[in-house]
Amino acid sequence: MSDQHSHQSFETRAIHAGNTADPLTGAVVPPIYQVSTYKQDGVGGLRGGYEYSRSANPTRTALEENLAALEGGRRGLAFASGLAAEDCLLRTLLAPGDHVVIPNDAYGGTFRLFAKVVQRWGVDFSVADTSDVDAVRDAVNDRTKLIWVETPSNPLLGITDIEAVAGVARQAGVKLVVDNTFASPYLQQPLALGADVVVHSLTKYMGGHSDVVGGALVTADEALGEELAYHQNAMGAVAGPFDSWIVLRGIKTLAVRMDRHSENASKIVEMLTQHPKVTQVLYPGLPEHPGHEVAVKQMRGFGGMISFRVQGGEEAAVEVCNRAQLFTLGESLGGVESLIEHPGRMTHASVVGSALEVPADLVRLSVGIENVEDLLADLRQALG
Repeated sequence: MSDQHSHQSFETRAIHAGNTADPLTGAVVPPIYQVSTYKQDGVGGLRGGYEYSRSANPTRTALEENLAALEGGRRGLAFASGLAAEDCLLRTLLAPGDHVVIPNDAYGGTFRLFAKVVQRWGVDFSVADTSDVDAVRDAVNDRTKLIWVETPSNPLLGITDIEAVAGVARQAGVKLVVDNTFASPYLQQPLALGADVVVHSLTKYMGGHSDVVGGALVTADEALGEELAYHQNAMGAVAGPFDSWIVLRGIKTLAVRMDRHSENASKIVEMLTQHPKVTQVLYPGLPEHPGHEVAVKQMRGFGGMISFRVQGGEEAAVEVCNRAQLFTLGESLGGVESLIEHPGRMTHASVVGSALEVPADLVRLSVGIENVEDLLADLRQALG
């Protein structure tokens, strides 16, 4: 994060970091540099360091500077998807024979990357309940290089004490990676709590409008940032200029959107906890949630993601999803519109039969920013 923005509030950084006026026209929004290559002033005479848009592009640079500022990091990197960002990180930091501790509740695509791709490369992993610091410590061995955390987790909304697990990582001499997608940097700052790298699916809350796919890595370590940037260029799964521009536009309203997502979610949770057909509500804002006290400590709000379990098992959960009308049945999350899904058959189908398998009666909500009374009415009729 540049010194220019370090003293500013989050809302101000979200709008201004990386968003300098165009020097040619004065345009207040960074242009979309839809270009592959750049004219050089003599061999090696690069203008602003730009030579080829896989290596760097001014629109992507604006987004990467913004990401670093929002997470309180020194280097931000934008990728074509969240999984592309994860792949770059893993291939930068790991080698055959290494070991990773991963959570027992995580995005299905992350588990698939470890189990079906990275493991074939000779990297092993162990699954641990990362909300239990002792369990994380016990899972670390002399080959461990990374501890991977999602908090809140997907889809069971588990909470990990980032600061405590960072202490385990430092003691073991390994790096801590935190997937901050569910919280967004507005609600949670993992680097300030001791994480080495933050991962985002920019597709979700950062973009915020279900119209772009992207991923990001942010680190406070300059040397690690350079190493990641080298691999980003060498591997090539970068965010394109138009996608970068779309994410930048979305980020400008991140703070106000997250406030509304959280406000709506809290009212929906209140209704669900009282509904006779709901057997359990998973939301870190509930005082009875096992991670509530940690969430209060490390988050400024509890976010817009809710999971709940219903009477009647899997078929009943599927029917709730099918009967919803205002809540759109679809994968992904974090958009302005509300979504509903059945994780076991949709986003987490890849973890069936593994230690990460989710309950069959689980429904996941991504609560949007619509009028909450309309959302409540839709859920009541969907539940029957």
